[in-house]
Amino acid sequence: MKTQVTIIGAGPAGLLLGHLLRAEGIECVVLERQRPAYVADRIRAGVLEQVTVGLMARLGLDARLKAEGLPHDGFNLADGERLIRIDLTDLVGQHVTVYGQTEITRDLMAAADERGVRVIYGAGDVALHGIDSDAPYVTFTQDGAAMRVDSRFVIGCDGFHGPSRKAIPASAAREYERVYPFGWLGILADVPPCNHELIYANHPRGFALASMRSSTRSRYYVDVPMSERIEDWPDDRVWDELATRLGPSAGPMVRGPALEKSIAPLRSYVFEPMRHGSLLLCGDAAHIVPPTGAKGLNLAASDVYYAAAALTGFFAHGDNDGIAGYAAKALARVWKAERFSWSLTRLMHRFPDDGPFERAMQVAELDYIAGSRAAQTAIAENYVGLPV
Repeated sequence: MKTQVTIIGAGPAGLLLGHLLRAEGIECVVLERQRPAYVADRIRAGVLEQVTVGLMARLGLDARLKAEGLPHDGFNLADGERLIRIDLTDLVGQHVTVYGQTEITRDLMAAADERGVRVIYGAGDVALHGIDSDAPYVTFTQDGAAMRVDSRFVIGCDGFHGPSRKAIPASAAREYERVYPFGWLGILADVPPCNHELIYANHPRGFALASMRSSTRSRYYVDVPMSERIEDWPDDRVWDELATRLGPSAGPMVRGPALEKSIAPLRSYVFEPMRHGSLLLCGDAAHIVPPTGAKGLNLAASDVYYAAAALTGFFAHGDNDGIAGYAAKALARVWKAERFSWSLTRLMHRFPDDGPFERAMQVAELDYIAGSRAAQTAIAENYVGLPV
């Protein structure tokens, strides 16, 4: 088959890009290794910046987001004795929206057929060919049959473990990585949140996060060593640990059975370049951030924003400047988000090798933030998302 753009990966980044391209009359095919039910049910983050909300509104696919999304005017940092509220609306005149990445994906999937976004699920053994040329192609298998799609560009939205990034020659690439010595143990439960805003807590026993997916569904996290096993964390142990780390200032915590429970590793990772020949990378295929700053999905959305503009310029106007400048533009925002996510992770977690000096620095930084509007403004500016 032939098309103008082949998109690898039908997560929110790939589907969002597919919708944006079809809205501009650009033909595309989206290849996804998993089946639809698996894609629709993946549990992911849910704090949206304006760039993500704005793209859904631009596509006219934000009806559920507007009806069910929770606008948040602030969030909190807890230091054991107090909640330090970062008032986003007062400080920078913006807010974030709590709406699950799972719901974004479902909204995009539901509208794909109607909008002419062709998604091929169950595409196995995906391999990229000819990305150094103007005629790349992708091979894959479906139900045991060998398939091939030819296009002018290939866009890798296939996550950290996908084949797209691996298609770029090692001689042309550079990787930056920091692997953290802990993971986040998360529990999802149909209980009301303990607070109407997110709380990031730094406690002697470790980090905790009180979050939510809706007014009746809560998402909580504690950090644990990566040697821990989820089997050793029954629900009661998780709730007890959360109650200790968040403390009474977080508000009343309602307990309930876990709908989902897992331990996710944390890393900071950037791959350069984000474009090689006719291949562009978007989202986790090119970068990973620790979830502390709520940047993962939103960085993918800004990548898609830049990629869609570049591809539209190329196909509509024969303009190659956007394609040529895509990597530099995307990476400028990526590195700033990496900096913020790394700094917030460093501030709110107790690292195993930290001593009294590092802890004193955390205390001093949190105390400074508590009393400085300038410090709070810098945090708010980054949390709501830097301009695209």
